[in-house]
Amino acid sequence: MEVDAVVLDVDGVLVDVAESYRRAIVEAVEHVYGDTIERADIQQFKDAGGFNNDWTVTDAAALWVLASRENGTIGGVGAFTDAIAEHGGGLAGAEAVVDASLGPAAVERVRDAWEPERLRDVFQQLYLGTEYYRRFEGGDPDLAAPGFIHDEDRLLAPETGDALTADWPVCVLTGRPSDEADVALDRVGLDIPGERRFTMDDWAAGKPNPRALIALAERTGADSVVFVGDTLDDVATALNAREADPGREYHAVGVLTGGLTGEAGRQKYHTAGADHVLDSVNDLPALLGQ
Repeated sequence: MEVDAVVLDVDGVLVDVAESYRRAIVEAVEHVYGDTIERADIQQFKDAGGFNNDWTVTDAAALWVLASRENGTIGGVGAFTDAIAEHGGGLAGAEAVVDASLGPAAVERVRDAWEPERLRDVFQQLYLGTEYYRRFEGGDPDLAAPGFIHDEDRLLAPETGDALTADWPVCVLTGRPSDEADVALDRVGLDIPGERRFTMDDWAAGKPNPRALIALAERTGADSVVFVGDTLDDVATALNAREADPGREYHAVGVLTGGLTGEAGRQKYHTAGADHVLDSVNDLPALLGQ
């Protein structure tokens, strides 16, 4: 594969978030509502599409917990997330499923109990811990948490980072807030200029909207771009860019170090249209012929 620029997702590609973001989803819902989903259930939300932002996964998981307490046809997490996909994915899809599955009085009770702002705040306290919460959120936490962010093991080997940055302009496209992206990039030793980064703070649409990926191609002057991610939305981002910007080549590459793993994950990537599936980002230089 010959490319002019490399674009990398962060979570599940550069750092392992199983014990950080994914743990925060589960524990934030449990802290607020006393019940929660299983860690393995998170991938079903991700596969439904539209859940690039883990705060929205947390909100949707909380909706399922609250709706499950009502008499209705909400079903298990698998049925819930399948229905979300049928309703277009994302948090809007989750809300639509609740509205369609419960009676009006039950829907009202669910919505009255649903607290996205509190869920987000608890999530951030658990994930960031006291020091980073004060620095990034500008307030004092009400939970004593060491911060799951410190448990993110690096997935990018130093030699891989050196090889990629030596031969290509390396960019980052992530759903993380900018401050949290800085922490991850520092951890893996990548210095990415601001004009080659898109974070949650830079554009509202998020993946799989292709605008940020196309902008990175334009900024690097690339005619051919590879985008490496760990979700089906990442694959869709590259495919959407290919359709929206036919004058360039966009290659979708999935890695098996995030929520999609093993042969089942490989097959999901291929079904979604991925051009290549790698065991990890450390196999990327070989794919690029280095």
